[in-house]
Amino acid sequence: MTGIEPRELVRVDDSTFEAEVIRSRLPVVVDFYADWCAPCRVVEPTLRELSSRLAGRIKFTKVNVDEASVVTRSYGIHAIPTYLFVEAGTEKGREVGPIDPVAFRMILKRYFAAGSAASGGTPATR
Repeated sequence: MTGIEPRELVRVDDSTFEAEVIRSRLPVVVDFYADWCAPCRVVEPTLRELSSRLAGRIKFTKVNVDEASVVTRSYGIHAIPTYLFVEAGTEKGREVGPIDPVAFRMILKRYFAAGSAASGGTPATR
């Protein structure tokens, strides 16, 4: 154990996605998942621990694809888990499939590195 108490992820749905993700002042990781998805459950402890470690620097959210069909469709989510990395309303990237803790940290650095705004990205609003 790391000694850091894992946090719950911010649950987001069709009605709260814009406020919680698009207009967030922090970079956001969006975990598209379903309760019945075994690989999604395997990665959740990693996301909770990272959320605790990076509190105040990166926001970690989760969208249940069975309950947020508008957001799920608008982002073209066809497989879960899918992770969207959003900063200042812009999608910086996405990853599909379960990711181990070390790889997830490397991905966070790649998408949310200082000065990453200069690297471009696509608008996250749909």
